[in-house]
Amino acid sequence: MDTQSDHQFPITRTDEEWREMLTPEQYQVMRRHGTERPGSCALLSEKRAGTFTCVGCGQPLFVAKTKFESGTGWPSFDTPVDGAVEESRDTSHGMVRTECHCSQCGSHLGHVFPDGPPPSGLRYCINGVALNFEPAE
Repeated sequence: MDTQSDHQFPITRTDEEWREMLTPEQYQVMRRHGTERPGSCALLSEKRAGTFTCVGCGQPLFVAKTKFESGTGWPSFDTPVDGAVEESRDTSHGMVRTECHCSQCGSHLGHVFPDGPPPSGLRYCINGVALNFEPAE
């Protein structure tokens, strides 16, 4: 599945530009819909107030107060910033899931599942390599 070919995003780059700006792991996750190894991201234990932004374009995606410990090994959030995350159907690996990606640059972030806490009841399971963290001032 290639989200980039399905929709025109406000921020676009060539494949070469993406490869130059992202690490190999970020490129594999964000542009090729890969998944980082569970438990491998330093942002998994991030508990400070602040904002999680897209590595690909800097757009704010999640505020820290929506982050929770899901026990999955990936940073999990119950609600994205309004308009920051779009969803699409993902039928890869013999499953039907809901992929989530950045609304500005189309970078793959992870998947959303209906087993999160209130108030949304959703769990946005996000690859930490797709995120930067900006602490609140």
